[in-house]
Amino acid sequence: MARAPFELAGTRIPPGSRAQIDVPVAKLYTHAPLHIPVEVVHGRQPGPVLLVCGAIHGDEINGVEIVRRMLRLASLSRLRGTLIAVPIVNVFGFVQQTRYLPDRRDLNRCFPGSEVGSLGSRVASLFREQIVDLATHIVDLHTGAIHRTNLPQVRAQMKDRPATQAMAEAFGVPVILNAELREGSLREYAQSRDVPVLTYEAGEALRFDEWAIAPGVRGVQRVMRLLGMLPTDRRRHAPAVAEVANGSSWARSPIDGILRPRARLGARVARGDVLGRVADPFGNAEQEVLANADGIVIGMSNLPLANEGEALFHVARFDEIEEAENAVETFHSDFETRQEL
Repeated sequence: MARAPFELAGTRIPPGSRAQIDVPVAKLYTHAPLHIPVEVVHGRQPGPVLLVCGAIHGDEINGVEIVRRMLRLASLSRLRGTLIAVPIVNVFGFVQQTRYLPDRRDLNRCFPGSEVGSLGSRVASLFREQIVDLATHIVDLHTGAIHRTNLPQVRAQMKDRPATQAMAEAFGVPVILNAELREGSLREYAQSRDVPVLTYEAGEALRFDEWAIAPGVRGVQRVMRLLGMLPTDRRRHAPAVAEVANGSSWARSPIDGILRPRARLGARVARGDVLGRVADPFGNAEQEVLANADGIVIGMSNLPLANEGEALFHVARFDEIEEAENAVETFHSDFETRQEL
């Protein structure tokens, strides 16, 4: 029996083909229409339906490039199942180079949305009904916020969720943050439907960080191989085992001033270590920013200007800190080796 076409937003994609679809989302003040761009690759053989999406926050553009590179992979000609690729979900924010929607709402706090709610709620509802609800598995691509950068990491809630845990471990980044769900997030909504979902966090907003993009492309491929969507590549070596963080916290600025960081992204730190110093422009008042736990720096501010209480260094805590440090070092070493090839 022949496999049925895949249907999205009224477009039917026959098996063994692919199609680009512009899903109408809203109109600008000028009456010009806006669309969420989608590409569907529908394999000849049955399998999972994987949604890979970027730029739910409009300024987080590393995910846009990850999706673009994914869609150029030659191995997609042998795809089993269906890939739904959405490079830009928040088209409003992407055009304006901002995280938010025009009404200042965070789209990733608006799910499941409503057809009669705010703009954010309406966009979330449309994206959910037309695209998200078709997926059996989801990879959501993110970066740090503006002026903040993240070490490549996967965030997922894995307790009693073996499918999600398997995807997180297969992705192949050094750190898995066993993160609680945020109310109104895509991850919370998907998990409420028992859809395995993980968030990939890496790099900084409004930048292309190659050290974040290339591992993201490889990570999505590994997940697709795990799900049986792509053939196994026995020539590729398995990534280093990721370490699972059992919690995380931010070290904050003790005063207003200018930050001089000492710790680097991925560094191992101990409770009480000096992560940086904040001083006024004259250097008259100066205070240290101290680590509040043993762990690995998985995120940090790139902006030297700091207000009192501002989050500056994100430290993840591990049961086995040496193994986590080794995982980070191996990840960086593998990336540098690939760049030299």
